[in-house]
Amino acid sequence: MQATADGTKKECSWSSWKGQAIDLLYWRNVKQSGAVFGSVLLLLFSLTQFSVVSVGAYLALAALSATISFRIYKSVLQAVQKTDEGHPFKSYLEVEISLSQDQIGKYADKALLYSNTCMKELRRLFLVQDLIDSLKFAVLMWLLTYVGALFNGLTLLILAVVSMFSMPIVYEKNQAQIDQYVGLIRTQVNSVVGKIQAKIPGAKRKEE
Repeated sequence: MQATADGTKKECSWSSWKGQAIDLLYWRNVKQSGAVFGSVLLLLFSLTQFSVVSVGAYLALAALSATISFRIYKSVLQAVQKTDEGHPFKSYLEVEISLSQDQIGKYADKALLYSNTCMKELRRLFLVQDLIDSLKFAVLMWLLTYVGALFNGLTLLILAVVSMFSMPIVYEKNQAQIDQYVGLIRTQVNSVVGKIQAKIPGAKRKEE
């Protein structure tokens, strides 16, 4: 939920959140995207130097220092000017931030659907329902062992954030060239997979 200019409340739909995320990743508003990108990177780099508890405590202290200082400043200003503007954060305190039963149920249903889909896919891969898909998964896991030896989870997360805020705009500006190279790579991969399927007994897909 969020408040409009006149104080009324409206519910943000999933499509609006999706649109805002796309705008951030494609840098439609440079200042807003830069602020989010810089804040996330600063948080992740802080976690490389300090523990999660320390970073959380420092962030909370910084936020409290800012809000308490602003509250005291407004109180002194109102006393000097002899005005009665009330609490400086009144409009934010009145915003409804609780989740309704319907929203909780909707999110729980989505989480359950994704969990069931993930478990079914893992069962299919580990029990070798399709030999080629299981082999692809094994190759992916083998490659991840090398990735894990080179980078820790936090470094990978930093790289993922940088990619999220850089790759979409790069793709948007060079879509034709990137699609061409991706098509060539896909053709080569399909060719290799086809040769492997032809040589391994029982590897050919049923639908073929």
